[in-house]
Amino acid sequence: MPKIEPKSGWKAKLHEVIYEADTPAGKFFDVALLIVIAISIALVMLESVGSLNTKYYWHFYIAEWIITLIFSVEYILRIISIKKPKHYILSFYGIVDLLSTLPTYLAFIFGGHNLLFAVRALRLLRVFRILKVSRYIGESNRLLLALRNSRPKITVFLFAVLIICIIMGTVMHLIEGEKGGFDNIPLSIYWAIVTLTTVGFGDIHPVTPLGRLIASFIMIVGYGIIAVPTGIVTSEITRSQKDKIPNNTQVCPHCNETKHLDDAEFCHNCGKSLHEH
Repeated sequence: MPKIEPKSGWKAKLHEVIYEADTPAGKFFDVALLIVIAISIALVMLESVGSLNTKYYWHFYIAEWIITLIFSVEYILRIISIKKPKHYILSFYGIVDLLSTLPTYLAFIFGGHNLLFAVRALRLLRVFRILKVSRYIGESNRLLLALRNSRPKITVFLFAVLIICIIMGTVMHLIEGEKGGFDNIPLSIYWAIVTLTTVGFGDIHPVTPLGRLIASFIMIVGYGIIAVPTGIVTSEITRSQKDKIPNNTQVCPHCNETKHLDDAEFCHNCGKSLHEH
């Protein structure tokens, strides 16, 4: 099959810069965007410090509007450069990009701050598009595949842990009762979960010798339980070592689909050419 040459045009070039990381321009765009994202998150954190916000309020305000305008332009360009904008708008990153531009506008219209600022942290996930080194992209995909394959086993494991917590919580409620702070079974189950996961807040603790003995047993079991999910995921990672993980980062200009095979010429979702706009 002859290789299809990419069509020229400003939309095709814009798509290549914004959505791809295979060219110097695309890498520069991603790095620059990542820097702006990091700066915006840092500003939000600093703004939450009362003394800094009072002293540099207008600096934060102006910087926030500049960053919001950059995000707004980026969002519009992403819509323009793709053939079917709804595929991007309704995608995970499309929703995150939209939410990252809304807070400043909402604060300007309604006043005050908006909790959607925290969504910007999700945009740092784009860093994986910049890490073109095969071992980074391959291993991250391998880890996701291992977690996906481990889901049934981990679900059964968590269900078993839940049963243990319910039983232990009920037993502790019967042994300790209200005098030990175990006023009811739900509260006792909460204590069992905290103890089994080795968190141990200390807000509730047994006072009777038998209760302390059971608590010690739960703590010891907790250390053993921690290793189970790790073993399950590690086993799946080892099994997936035999499988080749694609490193292709191309994004289809028609349907915005990713995860194409290496050297793929056509989108596996819509069948259109990956080089045609």
